[in-house]
Amino acid sequence: MLEDVIEEYFYYCQAKGFTKKTMINKRQELKQLKMFLFEKRAVKELESVTIHDLKAYMTWKQKEELQATSIVSMFKLIRAFFNWCVKEDYLTENIAKKVELPKMPKKVIKGFTQKEVQSMIDAFSFKNYIDARNKAMIAMMADCGLRAMEIRGLLSENVKETTILVNGKGNKERVVFVSPALKRILIKYERIKREYFRDREIMNNYFLNYSGDSLSHAGLWNSIKEAGKRVGIQDKRVSPHTFRHFYAVQCLTNGKIDVYSLSRLLGHSDITVTQRYLHTMNNEQLLDKAITSSPLMNFKKMKQ
Repeated sequence: MLEDVIEEYFYYCQAKGFTKKTMINKRQELKQLKMFLFEKRAVKELESVTIHDLKAYMTWKQKEELQATSIVSMFKLIRAFFNWCVKEDYLTENIAKKVELPKMPKKVIKGFTQKEVQSMIDAFSFKNYIDARNKAMIAMMADCGLRAMEIRGLLSENVKETTILVNGKGNKERVVFVSPALKRILIKYERIKREYFRDREIMNNYFLNYSGDSLSHAGLWNSIKEAGKRVGIQDKRVSPHTFRHFYAVQCLTNGKIDVYSLSRLLGHSDITVTQRYLHTMNNEQLLDKAITSSPLMNFKKMKQ
């Protein structure tokens, strides 16, 4: 039965350590697919699902007038399920791969400038714990490109002298590096944190709320929005991902890191995800990168 296989897949995903948000999305999407197959296609067995059934499901989604980005994101969850079915020998091929996805409009992210990021870091002081925490969080996101969930879940023992052990998507660990500029901020933050929570029992997270508990999703977002508000950023999305975008573009623009190394630092499982950041670079950034990488310009440096 299709229903039984879907249920087994959910337990597999839980065992793999997918986030609560990802699990909710998977359950919701596969539940909708199951109901569609049962009620509109009279299909109840996994082996009976055809590419025509999945194409009909895609058409049904499009008739609901959902945005292309939403449909693509949802259908990728279905592809992942069918891919698992192949690995478990429930199916011989992933028919979901044969369903053509709607083309997504290319959006150029309006990234932060260096001046804006520096202003947001400077917008917070070391006068109290919350300000020091926000300053350290923003500096770390800008200098290490961590995801929101990685910032919130970061453990104190994983922040070392020059490295940070990050627990990323799917419980995949990776190491990012702490620059001297970031380290100065973290040292001051840690000192204020120890004083603020002295003689109090607290969680082991590196960044905590005012009461010593782990930082919530809303708490992180509110801190970042406050940074944008303090420096008057209005025409750009002030979010954890925009800081991650800033980190990626700065690494690529400076020409001191290749896309393969950047992919590892960002924790991307597929380099094509990292390559998207190349498409968001504006002409001025591309010009700077071209000049930095120019063979003749480097010849001049050698002569000097």
